[in-house]
Amino acid sequence: MKSKRRTPAQLLVSTIILFFFTAFLLLALKDFQPLSFLMTALVPLIFFAATVLIPRLFPADRLLLSMVNFLCALGVLILYRMNPKQGLDQAVNYGVGVVAMLFFILFVRSLRHWRQPIMLLAVASIVLMALPLIFGTERNGARAWISVFGLSFQPSEMVKVFLLLVVSYLLSKRNVIPAALFAGICLLMLMLQKDLGTALIYYAVTLILIFAATRSFFYLGAGFIGALVGGLIGYNMFSHVKRRVRIWIDPWYDYEGAGYQIVQSLIAMVNGGVWGTGLGLGHAYDIPANTTDFVFSIILNEFGLVFGVCVVLVYLLLFLRGIGIALRSSSRFYTLLSLGASCLIALQTFIIIGGNIKMIPLTGVTLPFISYGGSSLLSSMCIMGILQGVASINEDDVQEDQELARIQEGYA
Repeated sequence: MKSKRRTPAQLLVSTIILFFFTAFLLLALKDFQPLSFLMTALVPLIFFAATVLIPRLFPADRLLLSMVNFLCALGVLILYRMNPKQGLDQAVNYGVGVVAMLFFILFVRSLRHWRQPIMLLAVASIVLMALPLIFGTERNGARAWISVFGLSFQPSEMVKVFLLLVVSYLLSKRNVIPAALFAGICLLMLMLQKDLGTALIYYAVTLILIFAATRSFFYLGAGFIGALVGGLIGYNMFSHVKRRVRIWIDPWYDYEGAGYQIVQSLIAMVNGGVWGTGLGLGHAYDIPANTTDFVFSIILNEFGLVFGVCVVLVYLLLFLRGIGIALRSSSRFYTLLSLGASCLIALQTFIIIGGNIKMIPLTGVTLPFISYGGSSLLSSMCIMGILQGVASINEDDVQEDQELARIQEGYA
């Protein structure tokens, strides 16, 4: 009896699982710690559950799931290699993130009347954004974190998800002014928190959605002028912004101070070469924020330029897949929602990788799915849950159309 041949999708999933199993096994054989052997089984298991089992519950975009879970598992691998405690924390965050993604898939699929939930989310967003101004703690010049029962949380990460839902809904009803007003309030609070990296993402995504909804070059031009004015105000008001622009122009002027981190990042990336130093053999410990702002530098250092380009291509494919979901959506709301989700992840990726390779000034945002941080990973997985929810609705619509066509053929 002939064995059933595997599909390309099954081969891709099997290859990724083998990659992470082998990678964690190498780290385990290097330090012979029980935790390392546990991670060797745990991470591939989470990847398998999130990639293979979810599509069996309801229609899902399998390729999108594979790419997202690959990035999440890669983040756990890199973080565990640099700091085992952070790696274990991120594995837990990954598992929680998968549950959050499932929740938002079901949320998008099951909710048919959005008006009341959207109003509640708008109010919750304003409240969450106000919390750091009252109870927040400052990190790297930004007062954007609060502590709850000993756990640090960045409210603006969760508000990213709410912003997408609220702005997309309002624009789908052609309420441009309320959408701009809501986004403006969130931006003002981010400015007061001095969290300019997140403010840039909020602003850009809102501008893209307004242009997509209205096709008005007036709004687009006004948005660019507003961005220029806001950038100049931020540069003149906040000393840490001036410092980041200065080290972007010439990181060597203050090598032992403000420029130390980016210089070490550039050295680590160059030393990685085309094929990398090898997993566990790199030397990126000199980068202070090596598991957050500069995690992409570790990837280039240990896995090399070729692998780094492949990671960038995964993000690009994820973006294109999201745009495809938006184009297939029959609802104006779901089209805007999918577009916003895709652009948010793409913009954040460009901003942090561009900062790492010195293409643009560095801002304090995380690399989606990979950088250390529960708030960041949770919000990114929720956004993917929204995108998957819309994709599954699109699939349901296709199946309904096909069923209707078969019924009509039967009558004919």
